[in-house]
Amino acid sequence: MFLSSVLSAFVDELFPGMTVKGAYQFRVTRNSELIVDEDDVDNLALALRDELLGRGYLRAVRLEIDERCPQDIVDDLLANFDLPPNAVYKINGPVNLNRVIQVYDLVKRPDLKFPSFSPRLPREIEGMFDAIRQGDLLLHHPFDAFTPLLELIRQAAEDPDVLAIKQTLYRTGKDSPIVEHLIQAARNGKDVTVVVELRARFDEEANLGLADRLQDAGVQVVYGVVGYKTHAKMLLIVRREGNALRRYVHLGTGNYHSGTARAYTDFSLMTADPDIGHDVHLIFQQLSGLAAPLKLKRLLQSPFTLHQGVLDRIAREAAHARAGKPGADRGEDERAQRGPRGARAVRGLAGRGRDRPDRARRLRPAPGHPRRVRAHPGALGGRALPRTPSRLVVRQCRPARAVLFFGRLAERNLLRRVEIAFPVLDPLLAHRVHREGLLNYLADNQNAWQLHADGHYERCLPATGEAAFSAQLSLLEDLYA
Repeated sequence: MFLSSVLSAFVDELFPGMTVKGAYQFRVTRNSELIVDEDDVDNLALALRDELLGRGYLRAVRLEIDERCPQDIVDDLLANFDLPPNAVYKINGPVNLNRVIQVYDLVKRPDLKFPSFSPRLPREIEGMFDAIRQGDLLLHHPFDAFTPLLELIRQAAEDPDVLAIKQTLYRTGKDSPIVEHLIQAARNGKDVTVVVELRARFDEEANLGLADRLQDAGVQVVYGVVGYKTHAKMLLIVRREGNALRRYVHLGTGNYHSGTARAYTDFSLMTADPDIGHDVHLIFQQLSGLAAPLKLKRLLQSPFTLHQGVLDRIAREAAHARAGKPGADRGEDERAQRGPRGARAVRGLAGRGRDRPDRARRLRPAPGHPRRVRAHPGALGGRALPRTPSRLVVRQCRPARAVLFFGRLAERNLLRRVEIAFPVLDPLLAHRVHREGLLNYLADNQNAWQLHADGHYERCLPATGEAAFSAQLSLLEDLYA
């Protein structure tokens, strides 16, 4: 039962002594775009604070209202919110279906819900530095727990041999344990630097407060590069070991947020590889000191080398495919489909029918190859939003080759953000990424759609005699194998 329905039924009791002629739901959508001319401000934080107080932010942009509402009332609302007539959307039914999401937690019907599961925990969690030094650790969320990362930061905050911690924060969530560990590290005398992205949409105000809190604790807070959102997910820990310094790194495709680690599929890597550590060190120097483009050994970085680097690797894999070498790749770049045979599992803005040709044009198989692209719309991915199909961008032809994956092959990530792509150098881990992040989704016949050359989509169903297969269910079954 919607609260608005209860109010409508008893609205006369809210206005005693008056005759109620009607009750109509409406909802106002407000602007969430923060527009700051970064070339003309000396202090981005102060400029964003001013913008949050007005000048267009939270200005009404749309009015949704019960279709039965008289026009004179609609006109009054338009005048009140300073909206034009074409901003009205008349609704037949509830105007705020977002409320329905609460039903899941309110209704005690475990038979209608996904069964709970406990994500994997590595046995080495008590000594994260020893574990990473022995070999790279790969986490595939939500099937692997977020706890190892929290433990790594906690142990770094308390370890007397840790000299410095540097981290990027885009979205962290309320009462983040990561923030608490970083504050404790600063209080313990560590050199702590945090790159806070103030322009993370919908989290601008929260991140301003986060920056203040970190600074009050003695953390050095920087805001990245003017004109480019810092979207890369990086953690660097510098530790004294004997007479040398060793860098420990965590790189991921998802935010440093415990909630999203349970709701989305993402990969993250923990490594002590010297080349990767050196690259991450240089990028943090760039973010805090506005250095020129860097020459990196292992990582690709936007807006400098990532776009061309991905295209170069796609071209290389295309050449391998034309030479008859087996394999499959992933991505959302239109140039990926030229020539080579192979399958692409894509999660992105893809329409599921002929009525959205604008979306279908983003990636369409060439005529004569109608079954080369499989789309996994987020709403159909399973219990977790499947982001990994768009994170893994270069395929693996042989077990000994590295796999490269990162945030997204969207234009903004390639050209207008500080983003990174990082390799999985361990052949066994690369094989795991290949199997869990690609082959699983290509075999899914429960939650995928096939994109055809004419732009229409066909739901993937088991062929005659073929067993039903769900990528995410398979990964969950692996937890208990």
